[in-house]
Formats: sequence, C-alpha cells, structure tokens
Amino acid sequence: MHILVVEDEQKLGEYLRKGLAESGFSVELSRDGIEGKNMALTGNYDALVLDVMLPGIDGFKVLEAVRKSSAMPVLMLTARDDVEDRVKGLESGADDYLAKPFAFTELLARVRALLRRGPLQEAARHTLDDLQLDLTTRKANRGGKRLDLTAKEFALLSLLLRRQGQVLSRAVLADQVWGMNFDSETNVVEVAIRRLRSKIDDPFDVKLLHTVRGMGYVLERRDGDLA
Repeated sequence: MHILVVEDEQKLGEYLRKGLAESGFSVELSRDGIEGKNMALTGNYDALVLDVMLPGIDGFKVLEAVRKSSAMPVLMLTARDDVEDRVKGLESGADDYLAKPFAFTELLARVRALLRRGPLQEAARHTLDDLQLDLTTRKANRGGKRLDLTAKEFALLSLLLRRQGQVLSRAVLADQVWGMNFDSETNVVEVAIRRLRSKIDDPFDVKLLHTVRGMGYVLERRDGDLA
C-alpha cells in the first residue's frame, strides 16, 4: 500500500513516515499544500493523510482538488477540534478526521480501516502468474503456498506488484519502502531483494523478480525464463 502524508510539521511528518513505513506501507511525504496537491493528483496512492493547516494552500483546498478526480481514502489531521472544522472536512469529502495530539496506534488503525472499506476493495489483490498478494488480509502466496514475509518484504513486494513490468531503481525502492534517501554505500535494498527473492523465486522454476544491471529491479513473467 502506498500512502501520501501531507504534513508541514517536520518532526510529526517524519514520525508518521517512519511509523507507517515500519507498519509495512510505502510512504511519501510533502510539507506544502501546493506540492501535496500536485503529488496527490499525479501519483498512484492508496490513501492520503492530510493536515488542515498547510503553507501554500490549506488541506481543505487540497481535498477539494483531489475529490474532483479521485475517491482515494482521505484521513484529515488538525490541531483544531472544532465541530465546524470536522463538519467542513467531512462534507468536503474526507473519510475520517483525527485531532492532534493523537496516538500513532489510533492513526494506524484508522488508516487500515479506511483501506479495508475504501474504494480500493476491487484492487485489494495483486497477482502475477501464480504469485498473489492480498492487501486486506496482508497475506501472500505463490503456487498456493503461503509466503512468510516481514512487514518490509510485504511492502517491497506490494510496490513491485503494483508496478510490475516497470524497472524500479534502488533509489525509488529506498524512498518508497524505507522512506529514506538512497545511499550508494548501503546495501539495504540489495539485502531485502535477496531475501524476498529467496521466498518468492528460489523454490519455483519460473523466476519473477529480475535484476536489470545498472538500472534496478523488475517483477515480471519472462517467457522461457526458467531456473
């Protein structure tokens, strides 16, 4: 699952990005209303966590723009718990509303609830050949065999399946799965890919996860590619 967080408080934004990433989501962060609106309109996100008070334009205007073209689940955050604000947000198309300060566990539960009941139900399962990943139950299997994945492996596989057939660079994977800038001296992406490959490919004849030398990784079925 790919989540966009639009929050201008730097400390809170990083806290949310880290917490959601550690919970198995791929996360992108914006600290500006205009940038956040553009990202929401042009990106492929499964949910939006949106602050109300933002530089550029406020969260209500971002929500208004999003709702013209998308039914993506939106959880709004605000430091103001006025009834008028909650009503305005919900009437503008927000799916849920959470006042600051809040416990991260509550935010996580609300995000998961929105994803379960949101418009993504029809896209809650990704498949490639005999590989299946269910976003609702957070289970994956190949050839009918359950795959025991860590939260990060699940997020990595989800991203690769969502963008199957596309070569994703190590920088893209590092940003969207770990929420960090890519460091050429770290091998965190390579290690994760190797571990994921050992689970989804090694026990099977047909290989789905491929390395494209000098470019990155791609998940796809290649006819005639065995062993």
